[in-house]
Amino acid sequence: MALINITALRASLAPGQRLIGLDPGARIIGVALSDVGLMLASPHAALKRGKLSANAAEVAAIARAQGAGGLVVGLPLSMDGTLGPAAQAARDWARALAEATALPAALWDERLSSAAVNRFLISEADMTRKRRAAVVDQMAAAYMLQAALDASVNR
Repeated sequence: MALINITALRASLAPGQRLIGLDPGARIIGVALSDVGLMLASPHAALKRGKLSANAAEVAAIARAQGAGGLVVGLPLSMDGTLGPAAQAARDWARALAEATALPAALWDERLSSAAVNRFLISEADMTRKRRAAVVDQMAAAYMLQAALDASVNR
């Protein structure tokens, strides 16, 4: 399944379908869900990164259980906006995941999402390092998904 832009992805959804936001890291995949109105993203889970087939099965199960019709995958662009090796790997992974789950997918710039979430958790939530580690990936996925939702809303 080809990757599409966020506006086309949003338009392709049936009424009441959600989007799943994914922040793929080296060890953990942060998962977030939109609401059915596609206005608000919320942290959902953190999946252990493993074989594509296992991760695709987990994502597909979440999609079925939550009524999701598409994926928004974080794209770690370089600070100058170019596609580096990490971004190319994320693009390849997103394409393979979309194929394996039969869900359309869009990529969204996730530069600094983890850093922003960590700053928030330290300054506003006063969380310990151990507690932050448990939630940062799924919160970064929600941060990235919220940006995509905000940018794609019909005004």
